[in-house]
Amino acid sequence: RMLSCLLKLTRVVLSHKPWALFFLIFVFISFAYIKLYLGIWEDSENKVPTYSLSAEIGCTHYVPSPLNIAGEPSPSAGNVFFVETSQKTTPSYLFSCSVESAARTHPASRVVVLMKGLAKKNASLPKHWAFSLLRCFPNVEIRPLDLTELFSGTPLAQWYWWPLRHWEPYFLPVLSDACRIVLMWKFGGIYLDTDFIVLKNLQNLTNALGIQDHDVLNGAFLSFKPKHKFMKLCMQNFVEDYNGWVWGHQGPELLTRVFKKWCSIHTIKSMSCQGVSALAPEVVYPIPWQNWKKLFEAVSASELHNLLKNTYAVHIWNKLSHGTKLEIPSQALLAQLYSQFCPATYAKMKQD
Repeated sequence: RMLSCLLKLTRVVLSHKPWALFFLIFVFISFAYIKLYLGIWEDSENKVPTYSLSAEIGCTHYVPSPLNIAGEPSPSAGNVFFVETSQKTTPSYLFSCSVESAARTHPASRVVVLMKGLAKKNASLPKHWAFSLLRCFPNVEIRPLDLTELFSGTPLAQWYWWPLRHWEPYFLPVLSDACRIVLMWKFGGIYLDTDFIVLKNLQNLTNALGIQDHDVLNGAFLSFKPKHKFMKLCMQNFVEDYNGWVWGHQGPELLTRVFKKWCSIHTIKSMSCQGVSALAPEVVYPIPWQNWKKLFEAVSASELHNLLKNTYAVHIWNKLSHGTKLEIPSQALLAQLYSQFCPATYAKMKQD
């Protein structure tokens, strides 16, 4: 069959020499450009310093005792997943806080951090304070992200291997969107973006996702049982209605499209249908993205309590807020969240 295809290709090339030559030159230049682009991108990512003067953290110093961790994680409790799809191996304070807060509120679960930039096999973690700190929590596991293995056996395998995929303007966010729905389909459990601060155990929010604002669902938090039909439909829609050139089309818009079809509705509202729940915004998105600056405003203890009384986790909207200066210590809402829900990371922030 392969020989027959080669013979046909040869006949086509010989019969259309100018066009064939142009096409072959275009393909060669395209692949050469991709190789060069990826090489430069990888090199620039690898130039980010991965060592810190205070890389080694003493657990007894930074992690207050007693820990809210009781023995080994229970096999019956679903995993909590975090994913880093870039090559970065220098976690931020917020990244560390996200994982720490999840570890403290889910003592019976494995908190699995998957990072594409980590070396495969049994290589040691880079010397960075965040890895040292997070190793203090016995239920936290930091592993390499093997995308080929993750996507294998799913509709997204062929999508991932398209050679021009890296040319798309939102490739990394789209790759993250792909990872989370495949993780939920294959393994189930809880997925969280690395800009969440977790306040309460999320395990009782099963087969659920959150309403970001009017008529839009967001996939920064997902909680599903493995092999759930809703996640299967999300994978199928990801491929069938794919558009990597529109921001959010493979993320919030995809989840919104599938949920509306799943429930046969035209407008998203807090509801449950066919076993899948759309959670009210205050559950995991209590601060709307339009009001993200509120995170940096001072609030009283009573205001904080009232704001978060129905909240399980707070999304920090890092894409918008990452460049804003946060005073430590202070009465800013975000500073108070750090202090209460990731005290070890907060202690490192105060020291730095």
